[in-house]
Amino acid sequence: MASDNAGLAPSATGKPPAEAPPQPIDLGRIAIYAVLFAGVLIAIGPFLWMISASFMTLSEVNLTRLLPENLLWENYATALRRANFLDIEVVTDPATGVLQSLGVSGYIWNSIRITLITVTGSLLVCIPAAYAFARMNFIGRNFIFALFLSTMMIPGIVMLIPHLLTVIWLGRLSESLFGPAGAWFNNWPALTIPFFASVFNIFLLRQFFIQIPDDLWEAARIDGAGHPRFLISVVLPLSKAPIMTIVTLGFIGSWNALMWPLLVTINDEWRPIAVGLSNFVTADTPGDLNLQMAASVITVIPILMLYFLAQKQFTEGISQTGIKS
Repeated sequence: MASDNAGLAPSATGKPPAEAPPQPIDLGRIAIYAVLFAGVLIAIGPFLWMISASFMTLSEVNLTRLLPENLLWENYATALRRANFLDIEVVTDPATGVLQSLGVSGYIWNSIRITLITVTGSLLVCIPAAYAFARMNFIGRNFIFALFLSTMMIPGIVMLIPHLLTVIWLGRLSESLFGPAGAWFNNWPALTIPFFASVFNIFLLRQFFIQIPDDLWEAARIDGAGHPRFLISVVLPLSKAPIMTIVTLGFIGSWNALMWPLLVTINDEWRPIAVGLSNFVTADTPGDLNLQMAASVITVIPILMLYFLAQKQFTEGISQTGIKS
């Protein structure tokens, strides 16, 4: 009989359904979430206000409003023009309308050129160097790599003047060999070549290359492949995550460069967008906060776009995800 009653629904037995005991409030978890939420607000709050202020009038910014009454898209056009971020000159034949010449200038164009040269040069230098440290045996390999790593402990500001003197000396040597065409100072070589060899990039790639199974190398050797072919055909296709990581970091570093370009340039011919933004904020529009915020948003848009496009590979590369045999 007891077994029959046990199979009946609570309503059939005449007993009210059992209620689950109330869960105690976890004050510790609530405190953790509150701290995390406050940290998020502190981190992204200024960025969100920068975007909001870029659409405001100057009076709205001075009143420290959180949201604009109307979206003033013309702030961006004004900031682009007054900051000389980008200038496109199109020359066409008046009679036929055929394009004769196209001129592009401005800080954005300078940053694009500097970034492309720097990232490309860094890949060409760091990938073979990391492969050599990871997969090739030569005398003094570990000592040289340890020496490389030790340079990461030196603050960059300490090496600023030695790097500048080195660039000046190499520039003079290049000019003596190639004439004015070989000038480094106030030209792209001084802005890009010193950043081709990055110790961090070599370290990151080496740690990834080490984890590639030796079985793949043995199979490649059986097929008659040497180190160059193995690097190009096997290692590089497996290394998309760390390569995308160093591309992203190199892009951010070149795009945000400020102090070094000011040291090695004397005019705006090759100065990047960070210098243009600094000039715009301090000299051109000292009181136009809305235009300054619009110019700042323009500056960070390419970085955000690259990060969101490469977020997965960037995260995998930083965590040094390897390959298990």
